[in-house]
Amino acid sequence: MHALRQEILPPSGVEFATSLRLTPSILGQLRTPPNATTRHEFAARALCNVVIARSSLLRIFEVREEPAIFQVDDERERKKALRGSEAVEGEIEMDEQGEGFVNIAKSNGQSPDVAVRTTTKFYLVREHRLHGIVTGMERVKTISTREDKLDRLLVSFRDAKIALLEWSTAVHDLVTVSIHTYERAPQLMSLDSPLFRAELRVDPHSRCSALSLPKDAFAILPFYQTQVDIDVMDHDQLQTRDVPYAPSFILDLATVDPNIRNMVDFVFLPGVNKPTIAVLFQTQQTWTGRLNEFKDTMRLVIFTLDIVTQTYPIITSVQGLPYDCFALLACPASLGGVIVLTGNAMIYIHSSRRVILPLNGWQPRTSDFPLPSLTSEQQNLNIQLDGSRATFVDDKTVFIILKDGTIYPVDIVMEGKIVANLTIGPPLAQTTIPTVIKRVTDTHIFVGSNVGPSVLLNAAQVEEEVDEDEEMNAATTVIKMDMDYDDDDDIYGDSKIVEPITNGEANGKASKKTRTVIKLSECDSLPAYGPIADMTFSLARNGDRPVPELVAATGSGRLGGFTLFQRDLPIRTKRKLHAIGGARGMWSLPIRQPVKTGGGLSYEHAMDPYRTENDTLILSTDVNPSPGLSRIATRAAKAEIAITTRIQGTTIGAAPFFQRTAILHVVTNAIRVLEPDGTERQIIKDMDGNMPRPKIRACSISDPFVLIIREDDSIGLFIGETERGKIRRKDMSPMGDKSSRYLTGCFYIDSTGLFEQSLHNSVAINGATTTLQAAVNPGSSGQFLLLVRPQGTLEIWNLPKLSLVFSTSMISALQNVLIDSHEPPALSLPQDPPRKPQDLDIEQILLAPVGQSSPQPHLFVFLRSGQLAVYQTFAGGQGPETPATVRASSLDIKFVKILSKAFEIQRPEEGEKSILAEQKRVLRMFIPFVTTPTPGTTYSGVFFTGDRPSWILSTDKCGLHLYPSGHNVVHAFTSCSLWESKGDFLLYSEERRQGPSLLEWIPDFHLTGPLPTRTITRDRSYSNLIFDPSTSLIVAASSLQARFASFDEDGNKLWEPETPNVSDPLCECSTLELISPDFWMTMDGFEFATNEYINDVAVVSLETAGTENGTKEFIAVGTSINRGEDLAVKGATYIFEIVEVVPDPAFSTKRWYKLRLRCRDDAKGPVTAVSGFSGYLVSSMGQKVFVRAFDSDERLVGVAFLDVGIYVTSLQTLKNLLLIGDAVKSVTFVAFQEDPYKLVVLGKDVNQICVNKADFFFADGQLSILTGDEDGIMRIYEYNPHDPESKDGRHLLLRTEFNSQSEYRASCLIARRSGEDPTIPQAKLITGSTDGTLASLAPIEESEFKRLLLLQGQLTRNVQHVAALNPKAFRIVRNDFVSKPLSKGILDGNILAHFESLPIGRQTEVTQEIGTDRVTVLKDWITLSGSW
Repeated sequence: MHALRQEILPPSGVEFATSLRLTPSILGQLRTPPNATTRHEFAARALCNVVIARSSLLRIFEVREEPAIFQVDDERERKKALRGSEAVEGEIEMDEQGEGFVNIAKSNGQSPDVAVRTTTKFYLVREHRLHGIVTGMERVKTISTREDKLDRLLVSFRDAKIALLEWSTAVHDLVTVSIHTYERAPQLMSLDSPLFRAELRVDPHSRCSALSLPKDAFAILPFYQTQVDIDVMDHDQLQTRDVPYAPSFILDLATVDPNIRNMVDFVFLPGVNKPTIAVLFQTQQTWTGRLNEFKDTMRLVIFTLDIVTQTYPIITSVQGLPYDCFALLACPASLGGVIVLTGNAMIYIHSSRRVILPLNGWQPRTSDFPLPSLTSEQQNLNIQLDGSRATFVDDKTVFIILKDGTIYPVDIVMEGKIVANLTIGPPLAQTTIPTVIKRVTDTHIFVGSNVGPSVLLNAAQVEEEVDEDEEMNAATTVIKMDMDYDDDDDIYGDSKIVEPITNGEANGKASKKTRTVIKLSECDSLPAYGPIADMTFSLARNGDRPVPELVAATGSGRLGGFTLFQRDLPIRTKRKLHAIGGARGMWSLPIRQPVKTGGGLSYEHAMDPYRTENDTLILSTDVNPSPGLSRIATRAAKAEIAITTRIQGTTIGAAPFFQRTAILHVVTNAIRVLEPDGTERQIIKDMDGNMPRPKIRACSISDPFVLIIREDDSIGLFIGETERGKIRRKDMSPMGDKSSRYLTGCFYIDSTGLFEQSLHNSVAINGATTTLQAAVNPGSSGQFLLLVRPQGTLEIWNLPKLSLVFSTSMISALQNVLIDSHEPPALSLPQDPPRKPQDLDIEQILLAPVGQSSPQPHLFVFLRSGQLAVYQTFAGGQGPETPATVRASSLDIKFVKILSKAFEIQRPEEGEKSILAEQKRVLRMFIPFVTTPTPGTTYSGVFFTGDRPSWILSTDKCGLHLYPSGHNVVHAFTSCSLWESKGDFLLYSEERRQGPSLLEWIPDFHLTGPLPTRTITRDRSYSNLIFDPSTSLIVAASSLQARFASFDEDGNKLWEPETPNVSDPLCECSTLELISPDFWMTMDGFEFATNEYINDVAVVSLETAGTENGTKEFIAVGTSINRGEDLAVKGATYIFEIVEVVPDPAFSTKRWYKLRLRCRDDAKGPVTAVSGFSGYLVSSMGQKVFVRAFDSDERLVGVAFLDVGIYVTSLQTLKNLLLIGDAVKSVTFVAFQEDPYKLVVLGKDVNQICVNKADFFFADGQLSILTGDEDGIMRIYEYNPHDPESKDGRHLLLRTEFNSQSEYRASCLIARRSGEDPTIPQAKLITGSTDGTLASLAPIEESEFKRLLLLQGQLTRNVQHVAALNPKAFRIVRNDFVSKPLSKGILDGNILAHFESLPIGRQTEVTQEIGTDRVTVLKDWITLSGSW
């Protein structure tokens, strides 16, 4: 059986991060809107780029400083949106008037004296799914940095590769400079530890990088910084002139010091003359149980790296460090040395000095490191550093973020040039659970998390008054070492002594005593949900519409909870408006109503400035009855709708005109100007003399311009005369003769200011106004006209002069980058015989702003063949070369493709012009909209009507995505604020007799990725999750921490802490919760013992006498009971029943349920997995699997058992078949029979493989077995007794191995129904990984598989992949039992997705090489793509 694996959602969270100046926008001011004020211009600047990575996902962000926009509920919304940034109670006070700073020492609530309040935010620049697992990222300066002032990005990967990347302005993306592979290094050829991960570090002065390799070695890659480096390092300059690096080499650390083994961490030291590395290692390994034999086994070696001579003199060597050291922190150049983080202390080491800061009572119990005498306050200090991260916020302050997110400041106290001691202050605040912490600017700190959202903090230094008697207490130790101290100047360069600031007389007045403190504030966050522990499908209701919803248990600790995913953008119906019709189009318009005054007629101006933006009427049109009918409707009393005007004819388009005082109405044969009440002011019939022209098929309206496109592809352009209140034809002679033909076109209003700033005039305009609209309404934006000629040329004309400013012929092929070709207006093709539509004709085009906080212009293109492409507009499209022809005006922009999607188009027979065909015709149109679903959040997007309608939206931090609307066909769409809501839409769909309806987005859903998500915060994580179909409730097992105590036979504690700063050990415990998915509240729960935790939960159907059919669904729970390391683990099996009880009047729900414990069955070993056959419970206990019956609703009776492997990890049932996954013995295929009761082994895998999850996988009458292991390797097995290799079926046949690179422990099997035979479903597997990846595995037919397999090979070889990685090697699994890899059974959707985004010419070339055509391949891909 063949399958296709696709990533529905990429990995979530942040594992690696770095800050650098990557894009040119960092070097200068950002573009500001034309109507920006001085404060906007002051604040609009980019600070830096932040590049983050998790597994195979790499994202580039821009950190911008902008003016702060304050909303009424700003503080409330900010606290609601960001989880995990609460202040520790009693420790800090938020500055309500400023930026919400947190004061380290003493908060007085003072606001900074600044003229402009600014905020710092993230903006996504680019995102890539790599064909490799990132293990490190660093900033690098090369010799080219001196020219362009930009940094380069260095990325390391799991398979010992380093890629050097830089930003290319031409393609607006990363390009690969070089790739360095060490896969065949001797250290990796005999790799015996799969847990090894290559770490990347870079010298602060970018002189070289170091990649850690197995067997304690470094791969050193030197970089040129100046021409002198090239002369010194390389004599053969002809080969190295174009590369920024010298030849790399491998450094075996045994050559530096023979004792260096088992390296723990290493860092480069800043401010030194030559690259200097500090290495933390453990020659003699130990653990807690062997501290009596081996204690203080950690060592530290600091040595310099002479790249030219390849000598490595040791500067410092330290022995006797605590065994639990886990990280190094390089100190700034002003301090020198390093800080060593241990589980219980911090140690500063520099040359002849060691200073220790003990943080709990375990330090003297696990180490002989000398400690100072502690005060009573210091003895109560109980801080564990395991899992913590640290960084310098200035030269003398370190922030330590514990594994629960608590931030502690550590001050470094100096005595002259010597570090005297370290002091730790009270906790400042609580932020996210840290994985990586980076200082991105002088005042900003980025805290990345792989289990929840990542945050950007601002640490600003301010002066604060203090009392005379206030002092800083310290608990530190200074230990002098017998080493010379005179080497500092040689190692770190010349010393600089900083004089302390004294408080004395200033300007004749006595100044108050002040001190510098750091105030901490939260700037922005990146949403993430973290690992997926378990998931299940539930039934949600979007209004009155039931939809499937994927509920996942995500996060960890206090960031844990549930994340809800829906396939379509969640919407609900507010009201149905059948009276207005609108099957052919709807337009909701904000028309100002006339008001009679003494001086004549004027137009209303509401007191509320936002009131005029609300719509006042709806214009709708239908094709029935022929020749069509249009209606104008307004709001009546009681929020009802009233039709005020009916007009014969089908409306092509309508829009406000003359500053919203009239309606511009386009029908099939005329252009009309209507009064606000619908009466006709003016009509221009579309006639050629006395002869009628072909019907108008499309139009675009932008006050004061009107564009019409007729069925013969001719166009008409009209302009409004504001003084007369009427329109007239506009001269189009600059565009060519009257025979010019155009496929489509649209207007664009330059609301962002990009076009105005990119418009270069080589001829003076004599001070003329840019547009007529600008003369009537000063301050408005410029207008442009986009037209597409039949030969596939896009032209942009500046209005009102109609001067050609941009043209390109690359748009018809959907090239990745569109730039100005500087060609004159394209000639029209002869129309005799009339031109027939082509598949690659551009059917629709739109240029509109899309985005959230700062919308950017995006170009939308839809081809007649069904190909959709979206381009983002950027400034600077002109290359360095001078064009052959120079226009009077030119637009220096480029369009970069950021999204491509193929649709399957069903077209009627060509030439069919009947009325019935016109009624069945589906309009596919791009309709821009602006919506405010919640206060303070505004989206500018585009809705794509027709079949498979979609929302196209972009957010600040997640880029552009296409979300299905959930309808098969949408005929008409418009945003509508007639009911005074900025979040309403009008949509016409004939599904379920819906007709025209007023819709809104369901609140609390976030567009943070390819799927709409909703986060349910529970302040605890969950390990298991099931959906009970009988009650539509969710049963979840929470994962908590409890203090562990061991007791003797008399019930006395075996050990208790002697002092307050020694804590009890913690162990896992669980509770079972019954949760209502409607309100996400816990209805009932069951608490287990403090040393008992849940392994598995399942819904099983067991026999009972309480129902008519004799069976009922129960909740089965398997647990483990931890009794300490001296006693064997036990377990238990629980059977719960969900019963309905009388609801509590305090809650609004009508029905209430509780959990009732029906049975508990103790076991001699842990019950690691539970499942059920029809009427029987299947559970594992140790090395056995039991089948039990539920007797008399009170006890479990065993009927069959089977001896299996070592540790059962998964039980999966299908009818009477059972799959058993084992942590050592792979997978076993078993059948159950009732007469007599017996478990029969049908087949098993004979290799020793760790299986985390085993699932059945079937399609077209074929059954396969799918497993996943702890390394993310997916395997497909086949049970075939007729194959001789199977030994009569006793051995399962391994058919395919696929390295998904992400371990998954959660899976859901759903039905996938194909269009050919929808009655017999196929299996589709949804998997949730520990890195947050959500993937699908779908079966694929033989013919489609062969085509896509050949296509995958072509894309692997012929497409430039990011970082020059090898997609084929990324998925290959090493198997010593077969002659060649079994890699041809599962296709990689990440590679195949590249085909959809290729230019059409490249698509044709690639498919021709494999003997097929692009249309067939796209149809295969369309049928297989989709979430579920």
